Amino acid sequence: MILLFGPTGAGKSMQGQMLAVRMGWKWLSTGQMLRDSNDEKLNELLKTGELIDDETIYRVFDEAVKDAKANDFPKIIVDGFPRTKEQAEWLANHMEKSGEEIEQVVVLEVPETEIMKRLEKRGRMEDTPETIARRMTIYRQKMYPVLGSFAEDDVKIVHLDGTGTAGEVHDRLYAEVVGEPTDEN
Repeated sequence: MILLFGPTGAGKSMQGQMLAVRMGWKWLSTGQMLRDSNDEKLNELLKTGELIDDETIYRVFDEAVKDAKANDFPKIIVDGFPRTKEQAEWLANHMEKSGEEIEQVVVLEVPETEIMKRLEKRGRMEDTPETIARRMTIYRQKMYPVLGSFAEDDVKIVHLDGTGTAGEVHDRLYAEVVGEPTDEN
């Protein structure tokens, strides 16, 4: 399993989907799974930018991983999970029980000014300036302990430049995750 991290608007979903298609892997985004939910209370909570409760996240994640395994995907790319240290610990225990491992954590690094420009173009219901600011604050507060938890477990963590065209970022991600240089390298 490969985890993609980065603030909202860093390009995790686009990059995760591109890599999954290219390699025949499964892309899982808890954010997308939650947005696709028919649960009105959940949709209202998403609009506020607040984090969703852990039990809901665990259930959604576990169901998606089981589905991916049932469909024989060789590898899973996850974006948007875990978002707290408690979720990271849950994931580590979950992976250990299932005999699997987190191969790598890739953090897409994008300056906040670039994030704001990207999100203005994206136009999701939850992408108001206030919500974006709140999500950035939550990200900074929650992600460092999550990364620390993975570092303690000796999981490989890579910080990758997430700026440039989608193709340029994808080439860097592919070279890092797959281990093969692209034509530009």
